[in-house]
Amino acid sequence: MKAPKIIVSALATISLLVFSACSQQEEPAASQKATNLAKQKSKKKKSQRKKSGKMQLTIGNNELPVKWEKNKSVDALKRLTPLTIKMSMYGGFEQVGHLSKSIISDDRQTKTIPGDIVLYSSNQIVVFYGSNSWAYTKLGHINLGKKELRKLLSHGSVKLTLK
Repeated sequence: MKAPKIIVSALATISLLVFSACSQQEEPAASQKATNLAKQKSKKKKSQRKKSGKMQLTIGNNELPVKWEKNKSVDALKRLTPLTIKMSMYGGFEQVGHLSKSIISDDRQTKTIPGDIVLYSSNQIVVFYGSNSWAYTKLGHINLGKKELRKLLSHGSVKLTLK
């Protein structure tokens, strides 16, 4: 009669191992499902932001309040995001940075004011902390005062990020 007790004991041990293995596999599967769901939500938010016209502009570590124009150039710029551009001072009144490729433009003679964001020659972003008059495509305007813009932009190269 010892043989059946050994068999019953072995079967019980195997059953416990099988059940514990199943429960351990369920947790990683649930964790993976949560990770995938988070990724989908992130992609959905990015897609909604692009569709809604909301694009974030950051200079250095400062996210700036921008009113974007509603035009084909801004739409094309959104399609390039996320994008980081090294900007360089030019003329004592603006920061200029090159895009990775040319986008559609509709240049018109424009008098800029501090805070204006424009496209120049279809492949350069210009952010003004002073004024200028030239043919540009208007992209948007940073809603900060002249002093704040000068402090942020007039001290050498800056990094501009669009998301």
